[in-house]
Amino acid sequence: MSSSDIRSPAGTTAIVHMVRHGEVDNPRRILYGRIPGYHLSEAGRVMAKAVADFLAGRDVTLLRSSPLERAIETAEPIAAELDLAVELDDRLIEPRNYFEGMRFAVGDGALRRPRHWIQLRNPFRPSWGEPYKEVAARVLASANDAAAVAEGHEAVLVSHQLPIWVAREAAEGRRLWHDPRRRQCALGSVTSLMFAGSKIIGVNYAEPSGPGRRQVAGA
Repeated sequence: MSSSDIRSPAGTTAIVHMVRHGEVDNPRRILYGRIPGYHLSEAGRVMAKAVADFLAGRDVTLLRSSPLERAIETAEPIAAELDLAVELDDRLIEPRNYFEGMRFAVGDGALRRPRHWIQLRNPFRPSWGEPYKEVAARVLASANDAAAVAEGHEAVLVSHQLPIWVAREAAEGRRLWHDPRRRQCALGSVTSLMFAGSKIIGVNYAEPSGPGRRQVAGA
């Protein structure tokens, strides 16, 4: 299935494709967050190329990326395919997180130390990092800006899982707190927002690197 199958509701004036970066080389399996020096793995580079192939032929006139290395490296093959420069946008960056640099898993790493438990006191905000509302607001501001710049065309924003997911949740009028295991935002995925002016009127989701290049239409 190709990106030409993305459904655009009547009245669509711009499409903003939010791309999650590819797999990262992280042998220590830490929460790397905003720590510099984390690059795509070989598999991640394949994912980035799959996204570029998926978007080939689209009427994309703007390409922006989070300033983190893994996002820029994901944007590079897209830029080459579409003959666009990569612009950096700090609004697309990974949220800050108290557990950055730590191993974070049940029975392992930071969660074994009681001194860290206070950071988990409010999962709805969340208490361990940048509030979901703030993340969603900055990412949607970036998407709205991109839709205005690319009006009549399409734009690509390369970001990270949580920013993309909470922006989509906010756009679809759903609650922002959630179970991270249930996010529909795989590595190398494409979440496409359909704009009519400044209003989001539809969402599509695709996994160019997934089984059978899976694509699902959103609400």
